[in-house]
Amino acid sequence: MTPPSADLPAARTPGAAPAPARTPDLESLRLLVLVAELGSLGRAAERLRIAQPSASRRLSTLERALGLVLVDRTRRGSRLTASGQIVAGHARRVLDEVDALLTRSDALRNRREAELRVAASLTIAEYLLPAWISELRSRRPELYIGLQVTNSEHVPALIESGDADVGFVEGPHLAHVMSTRQVAEDRLVVVADPGHRWARRRQPLSARELSSTPLVLRERGSGTRQTLDRALHLAGHGRARALLELGSTAAVRGAVIAGTGPAVLSELAVRGDITEGRLVGIEVAGVDLTRALRAVWPVGRRLVGPAAELVAVAGEGSRHQRARRTPERDDGAR
Repeated sequence: MTPPSADLPAARTPGAAPAPARTPDLESLRLLVLVAELGSLGRAAERLRIAQPSASRRLSTLERALGLVLVDRTRRGSRLTASGQIVAGHARRVLDEVDALLTRSDALRNRREAELRVAASLTIAEYLLPAWISELRSRRPELYIGLQVTNSEHVPALIESGDADVGFVEGPHLAHVMSTRQVAEDRLVVVADPGHRWARRRQPLSARELSSTPLVLRERGSGTRQTLDRALHLAGHGRARALLELGSTAAVRGAVIAGTGPAVLSELAVRGDITEGRLVGIEVAGVDLTRALRAVWPVGRRLVGPAAELVAVAGEGSRHQRARRTPERDDGAR
């Protein structure tokens, strides 16, 4: 006699209950658990705010789906069968897991709404972002903000990888195509220590002199270095020559104060040093050393939530700063 093929479905045992038609819905399981806890279909229906006939139909549908009799219905009320008690125990665990899922999802959603991950270039992170973040947190004190500080070249990669929601850069070039918005403006300043020969000159420095003199420079990829090289290129000269390359604005500033050599740094970083005489600002002719400071985020993604709020705060801070720098005009000025 030929044995049945393994590919054929097994024959159903006579008298066996049919396989469940579908997965039970959560509200039916919740109703069953309430019947077990309250001992009454009517009270369970009242707890769920549904009519008793609707509750009865829902239980009947659940029984058909599982292929089991779950409730004994008598004139004295409804009582779970032995199978109903077992299924109700499983249903409790399922509902507990669902409640835990919803609770955890709420926590994750609220945590995501209460977090802002920012990537910023060194100059912006050191001299501008603290005030922007302080203003944003005064409006949203529950907000947690994480900041990654790197050079402008690396900020877009952090945005694209999802490690940051929004970034701020100071360089003219981006390594990736990004959505951008100008939030502020900065100016680079040529500085030297008071004993340097440039500190005593009466004529502005020429673009040729600046490009041909070895300077204490930030590393390649920094926004300051990119801005300087671009300005010299537009003035018709080659890139800046490096006397020394350092990885932070503070390190460059310290080297210049120590007399290592001149440098080109953000006005934000050296304004106090120039005022107090530790450094001398050198005027340069024929080189535009202004630069835009920009917020960046992925192309095709709308800037929303805390990220959008931070960018707005940055823009407001820039407008207020420009207003303070602009002298009031006399009513009779022409």
